[in-house]
Amino acid sequence: MRALLLLAALAAAAAATGVETFVGHQVLRVVPGSAAELRSLRELQELEHLQLDFWLLPRGPGAPVDVRVPFASLQPVKAHLEARGVPYSIMIEDVQALVDREQMQATRRRLLPTSTTTFNYAAYHTLDEIYAFMDLLVAENPSLVSKLEIGRSTEGRPIYVLKFSKGGTKRPAIWIDTGIHSREWVTQASGVWFAKTIAAEHESDEVLASVLDKMDIFLEIVTNPDGFVFTHTKNRMWRKTRSSHSGALCVGVDPNRNWDAGFGGSGSSGNPCSETYRGPYANSEPEVKAIVDFVKEHGNIKAFVSIHSYSQLLLYPYGYTTTPVPDREELHQVAEKAVAALSSAYGTKFKYGSIITTIYQASGGTIDWTYNQGIKYSFTFELRDTGRYGFLLPASQILPTAQETWLALRVIMQHAHDHPY
Repeated sequence: MRALLLLAALAAAAAATGVETFVGHQVLRVVPGSAAELRSLRELQELEHLQLDFWLLPRGPGAPVDVRVPFASLQPVKAHLEARGVPYSIMIEDVQALVDREQMQATRRRLLPTSTTTFNYAAYHTLDEIYAFMDLLVAENPSLVSKLEIGRSTEGRPIYVLKFSKGGTKRPAIWIDTGIHSREWVTQASGVWFAKTIAAEHESDEVLASVLDKMDIFLEIVTNPDGFVFTHTKNRMWRKTRSSHSGALCVGVDPNRNWDAGFGGSGSSGNPCSETYRGPYANSEPEVKAIVDFVKEHGNIKAFVSIHSYSQLLLYPYGYTTTPVPDREELHQVAEKAVAALSSAYGTKFKYGSIITTIYQASGGTIDWTYNQGIKYSFTFELRDTGRYGFLLPASQILPTAQETWLALRVIMQHAHDHPY
């Protein structure tokens, strides 16, 4: 009864504040078995009035496609698939039920921490809570950790990066970012855990100690702060930035299609209402430009890792072209070792390979740009899971996700340390 009353209160509060709700929305999994069935799925993508949200985009026959379908669109979507003989299953019966569960858990821990020791790493946190955590980490580790403001978001929020360094300027460096797509909450939560782990184990962990003896680590936990705040206050499923551009009917740009690497090509959209809208020009988003300017000004970043969810993948360039990168063999070997290390923790299975061969063509992506800037060890993770919960991964999976991913990151960092170029 108490849980039902809390859910009712949450629903009433959502209605009063204009929060987007997902009552009756389902996530369908469709596995097209032929080119014809794939075309049927792509036909659905073009029907904007259905307001479909593709969590996993159509790739090819045999590759699963996950799509969130609003309640009002369920009947026409299912009829479209059934009429064409395209099989589907229901991955999430009611999206709002998972959102409500997430909110119920959040109400139980809404206190700002007084130290990094008391911080709850097994919970999802707001931007203010994460920024407060950063300040605590810096205060507790002043000789190792500093906080840099590298820019401001569209809505004027500071964009912070944590720097872990034992001294010196512009030493060879490793960059890690999480949360470029705002609804991928397990990534920001993992980033917080990474930060705590680096500070706590920078001397006891042999790999970490050797890396920090010669290199710095930069960690951007909330890469898209405006979008992240929006997921907490208005629309849990928001993916993009919150920018408005002249002539655009919709708000936001996909910050992982906004980089100057094959910008405007296949795998991105010119429609401002699309979830993969690339923006009016490369680096139009201040959240992207802040990283671009930082990377160029620093000039000595040797590894760049951008962390997303979900699908359980470890990817390297390219995404915008079928031409293999010159370092493909080495990157493939590093990915293989990293995935093996990750799997050793909980048995989680990851696939690995280039973006275009492992998932789909995607133009204007982060690590294609960083690789073209000369950062050889450029990788993208897609964390847990494979679709059971998708972007609504239960908080109980935060710590195992972060822990296993950290083992893979250690492999990449050690390789960058041991193979300078």
